[in-house]
Amino acid sequence: MTTPAQPARTDVGARARDLAVRALHAPLFGATVALIVAIVIFSLLSPRFLTAVNFSLILQQSVVIGILAVAQTLIILTAGIDLSIGAIAVLGTIMLAQAAGAGGPLFALLVTLLVCVVLSSLNGALVTVLRLPPFIVTLGAFTAVVAATRLFAGSQTFPVSDPLLRLLGTTFSIGGFVTTYGVVVMLLVYVVIGYALTQTAWGKHVYAVGGSPTAARLSGVKTDRTVFSVYVLAGIIAIIAAWAAIGRIPNADPNAYQNANLETITAVVIGGTSLFGGRGGVLGTLIGTLIVGVLRNGLTLAGVDSLYQNVATGVLVIVAVAVDQFMRRRNSR
Repeated sequence: MTTPAQPARTDVGARARDLAVRALHAPLFGATVALIVAIVIFSLLSPRFLTAVNFSLILQQSVVIGILAVAQTLIILTAGIDLSIGAIAVLGTIMLAQAAGAGGPLFALLVTLLVCVVLSSLNGALVTVLRLPPFIVTLGAFTAVVAATRLFAGSQTFPVSDPLLRLLGTTFSIGGFVTTYGVVVMLLVYVVIGYALTQTAWGKHVYAVGGSPTAARLSGVKTDRTVFSVYVLAGIIAIIAAWAAIGRIPNADPNAYQNANLETITAVVIGGTSLFGGRGGVLGTLIGTLIVGVLRNGLTLAGVDSLYQNVATGVLVIVAVAVDQFMRRRNSR
């Protein structure tokens, strides 16, 4: 009587095991588990961690890196890397402060947008036209932009008092949870870029170029145009990050966000986007950004020195790349 039911139970068990294996291999699974584990650990270490006030602070602290990480995701998806995006955003903060004094906030935003897009587009042109490696191009750009920013600023900080430029740092409450307009803008950037990557032909081309440029080209994808468009979009995102940075700390400092490039790469790779291109997405990057934010916040509450926090961030990058390599080799078998 029970014999006919046995194959059904076996099939259910096989499907359950299959689903479990797929979950373990899903790019977002490891990042989500890591985020949950980090939250649990720091909740045990500090009673102040698991509070609405502290979670609001984590989100606010993650805004600038979170926005820049979207630009980094786009470039890494094309099998590139951008070591200059943080420096461009810092230059953007100086430009906003200086141009606002000369022509008002709207003039400052337009001028800074132009500067950020031109610099990022120059990176894209060197990569697509001269076929230079993205690592070398953006490393050179990073050095040049950092030096230019300090020369332009005269190694001084510039206070910003204009309400429009400080808008993204303005707080408001949702059901008692206090946040800022910068957090909202960050989430909107993720939604818009996430939609573009998954629901448009342009997004499919980005993945195709990162997966196999030759195959994409043979399929009719204009690979150079796609890569160049990614760098242009990165410049637009950089001005948004600069605006958010001014809102969070209303002082344009040429020495700010020195580890922005490392932290954006960390967020992207932890979030499951492959450094070799063609795999990943901005949802994983958002989770990766939160992991970095939780790590820094939790270690600060635990009294850990900021230098050790940088060590922990560097270790995270190495571990994430090692996992990515392991998964690539496993999938290629």
